[in-house]
Amino acid sequence: MAVVWAVWASGPSWATPAVVVLAVAGAALGVIDARTHRLPNAIVYPTTAVVPVLLALAAVAGAVTGGPSWEALWRATLGFAAHAGFYLLMWLVFKGGVGLGDVKLAGVLGAVTAWWGWDAFLVAAVAPYVVGGVVAVALLLFRLAGRKSYIPFGPFMLLGVVVALTWERLAS
Repeated sequence: MAVVWAVWASGPSWATPAVVVLAVAGAALGVIDARTHRLPNAIVYPTTAVVPVLLALAAVAGAVTGGPSWEALWRATLGFAAHAGFYLLMWLVFKGGVGLGDVKLAGVLGAVTAWWGWDAFLVAAVAPYVVGGVVAVALLLFRLAGRKSYIPFGPFMLLGVVVALTWERLAS
């Protein structure tokens, strides 16, 4: 299902392989994080290595065929740095607010969404907090969690990417 969504969301694009890799890894990471509160390096590191390479190849192919190219790659690079930097800052300041796995995952999520534009990047950056906040309030109201409970944030980060790329696809 993740592959079908990724192919649809990215449309006919040189960046489709990068989105497919992220979708497959993201599906696994979302389930693992929800169950164990961990984003395993065995999945995060290869994804973080492969997706930027695929985006770089997409930029080269786009430059040759007239599609998105160097501007999209530059935006993806900035998105990677900005998103990872923001999560690193949160990890340093709020020790325990987000996990180091979230920090490691944030960069690749920022790169993929920024490839499609700053609007997609911002939606993917904000959506996890909106959805996660609603879920946290619901858990508190139904007494399924307390004020000091930890809620895995990776699934919300991944959902933010799904929302952003779906929104971009529907808007185009």
